Amino acid sequence: MKFPAYQDIFAMIEPPLVEDKILQLVHTPEYIQKLRAASKGETIDDIYRYVSQDNLDPSTGYIAPDTEEASRIIAGSTLLAGKLVAENKVKRAISIGSGMHHAKPAYAEGFCFYNDIAILVKYLKKEYKLKKIMIIDTDAHAGNGTSEVFYDDPQVLFIDLHQDPLTLYPGCGFIEEVGEGKGKGYNINLVLPVGAGNKCYEYLFEGVIFPIALEFKPEFIIRYGGSDPHYQDPLTNLGLSISGFYMIGQKIKILSDILTAGKSVDLILSGYNLKVLPFAWFNLIAGLLAIKEIPDYLNEENPPPLEIGLSQTKEMARQLKKYLARYWRCINK
Repeated sequence: MKFPAYQDIFAMIEPPLVEDKILQLVHTPEYIQKLRAASKGETIDDIYRYVSQDNLDPSTGYIAPDTEEASRIIAGSTLLAGKLVAENKVKRAISIGSGMHHAKPAYAEGFCFYNDIAILVKYLKKEYKLKKIMIIDTDAHAGNGTSEVFYDDPQVLFIDLHQDPLTLYPGCGFIEEVGEGKGKGYNINLVLPVGAGNKCYEYLFEGVIFPIALEFKPEFIIRYGGSDPHYQDPLTNLGLSISGFYMIGQKIKILSDILTAGKSVDLILSGYNLKVLPFAWFNLIAGLLAIKEIPDYLNEENPPPLEIGLSQTKEMARQLKKYLARYWRCINK
């Protein structure tokens, strides 16, 4: 099946490598130096202090060559997308291959080295004086690195839809994890049961994300996530169909149109079924840009499971609201 041609509405832009001073908005100088050295083949005796085993080449035990440079390009792509939107050069920007949400300030894990999402947010706050930024993470895994960076920051609303951490890496992102200090209430985990399908996501957007976003009134919206919530992904256990990704794109478009005059950055990465991935990624973009979605042709071979998990999702939302009620007026309505 061929994808529709939409070259006339896209401009392809080559991203730059980011400098150390930009990376240091989030990451420590020592960590950056160690990654650079390891990526060039140097032996780092205490490498596991900086990198989890899953981020090393299993055949060699080393970081794959040029990984650090590639990670700088990813950060540069995300940063450029944010700058173009912040400076009103484009309304929406999409960065393919961005969204390293597991990376922490001094530790790489989950295939992530530099947390480009956090770097962009820090840059937007520093250079453009933005006071309210909203991140929506729709990856199947909890965005633990991004959560950690902004866990005490009331200027960043982080909403994370992910599979129950009792059943999936990284094993955190429970509903009671709502932030700390002044950031309490601004870290929101929407925990999805195994098999949760399109209706579960739609319910959470309409019943939780929209009301809180409308109350928060962000100046800028960033969404991250790829195809791994699909029901045929081999590493996860969620139930989104191809049309579900279009729905997510639509929801982000509606939110950004209402709240930020359309200003949004979409970061698309992840997904471990290569047959599914291009169709899910395309539909995320199609929903965001209000262009025609690709049909759910995969159903012809492997029909999605019956919609399950909605009652569990509603109960999770009810429990979550107990933790959030003191922080959000809309929860008490």
